[in-house]
Amino acid sequence: MLHAPIKVQSFLANVPLFKELASDELDRIASNTLEVRAARTEVLFRRGDPALGFHIVVFGQVKLAFTSPRGDEKVVDLLGPGQSFGEAVMFMERPHVVTAQTLSDALLLYIAREIVFEELERDPRFVRRIIAGLSSRLHRLMSDLESDSLHSGTQRVIGYLLRDSDENPAPGSALEVTLPTTKGVIASRLSLTQEHFSRILHDLAARGLIEVHGRAITIPDVVRLRASD
Repeated sequence: MLHAPIKVQSFLANVPLFKELASDELDRIASNTLEVRAARTEVLFRRGDPALGFHIVVFGQVKLAFTSPRGDEKVVDLLGPGQSFGEAVMFMERPHVVTAQTLSDALLLYIAREIVFEELERDPRFVRRIIAGLSSRLHRLMSDLESDSLHSGTQRVIGYLLRDSDENPAPGSALEVTLPTTKGVIASRLSLTQEHFSRILHDLAARGLIEVHGRAITIPDVVRLRASD
């Protein structure tokens, strides 16, 4: 794993939660922020562990998941650079409800609950940003729930492949997508079996809508793929 140094203050200044903080406030938070370097498959916390702070991903991929009584894993979220996790249960002062595990070598920042609470008391604007951030996360999770409940498997896969595409692409616009992790993990995130996920990719490829080369997927025509769902 590379150990390239980062400027914590500069990174935090570009995280939505901290964007409007003054330099002295950022310095105060940064001085109490821990860098966590984790190898692939490392568990950051398990379901039931106390939530004493939250994490922000600098680089790498992290999955949040829980395991059913039968031993089946359900992936709740996949997180990448700039995204944070663990805030909600931290504020509730309850144990974690999911397990967080890295999908690749990763660097994260860990901010303890006490530091956040101190800033909340100092700056009411920080409270608003916290609420906005948690509301945005809730909105996204509700959208994901709606997708899992009302959309077909094919629609869910197409939506996932096009998640970073332009809303109004020009006809004939192509897109290159690299799956950030294994097909099994992505399938679980979309509430599909790995076999079903693979069949959908095979069907889309057979129809000429995508080209699959391992984790690399080429979409020759974004408009055509979007219209096919």
